[in-house]
Amino acid sequence: MLHGKSFHIDADAADESVVSLLKALASLPRWHILQALSEGSLTVIEVSQALDMPLSTVAAQIKILEDAGFVRTELRPASHGLQKVCFRTYDSLVLQLPYLPSVPSNSVEVGMPVGAYTRFEVTPTCGLASPTSVIGFLDDPVSFYEPRRVEAGLVWFRSGFVEYTFPNRLQTFSVLTSLVVSAEICSEAPLHNDNWPSDITLWVNGVEVGTWTCPGDFGGQRGRLTPEWWDSKDSQYGVLKRWLINSDGSFIDGYRLSKVTLRDLGIEGNSVITLRLGVKEDSHNVGGINLFGATFGNYPQDLTLRIEQTRSTQPTDRIATGSAVAGARERR
Repeated sequence: MLHGKSFHIDADAADESVVSLLKALASLPRWHILQALSEGSLTVIEVSQALDMPLSTVAAQIKILEDAGFVRTELRPASHGLQKVCFRTYDSLVLQLPYLPSVPSNSVEVGMPVGAYTRFEVTPTCGLASPTSVIGFLDDPVSFYEPRRVEAGLVWFRSGFVEYTFPNRLQTFSVLTSLVVSAEICSEAPLHNDNWPSDITLWVNGVEVGTWTCPGDFGGQRGRLTPEWWDSKDSQYGVLKRWLINSDGSFIDGYRLSKVTLRDLGIEGNSVITLRLGVKEDSHNVGGINLFGATFGNYPQDLTLRIEQTRSTQPTDRIATGSAVAGARERR
């Protein structure tokens, strides 16, 4: 269970900074120091006495934790000179393990800018931001009509929805095996709040696929892609969620979300596929939504729709059954 301030490590970043952060935690003495600081601030001498560790060892271990951002220190007057006081920066750690999605050769993927919605209904707090500025005015739903909305890298609102229209790229004589939607997303709190649940719902072609409860609106550390002009006190990044709809039902990150299947969506015969993301006004947790595009947050992607299909000699039935899906996967 998360409490206090959370530190999110994005292992998908795949660079030395992530490895350095994890190395800083790979030490039993440093874990003991973090535990000792869980109740509040301590001087280096007090940490040394509490853990029965040499003062020089404690000082060296605290320096490593400080460089990694897990501890902060400040100098305060003492009876003789100055003393270094230590504070634990975070109370919980969230590690996003590396994820490399496989994109089969018989799939079609389309990325949609988060500002390129075709319908919307939003209530404040709400707004849009591009890589350089706020678009229109804050907390003004009329700003969602601004022509510059297509430049948005971040869209947020308290309740309501945004809807996107994707081209249906299901090929002739192909059987649809699954539909995959992915987005970086989180709740919408004043400024940011890691403990701010919101019930976020996905609809496809007007069919309610299911609702996922986001735990919070994440901040406290700048998103890897979030522009410098964006205030550090505001929402910084989301979590990358993946919805999968196939003949067995609907899933989010591998967990069953609902019994809605491909056949319920009416994909075949339509030239477009609509995706709607929103928060219903009568939800238990009306905590809003932040939708991050390729220029905000931690993941360089827009709202993404992927159609997975397999070739067929039967043009009449274009939705795979469970056994057909399994067979198609075995052949890949």
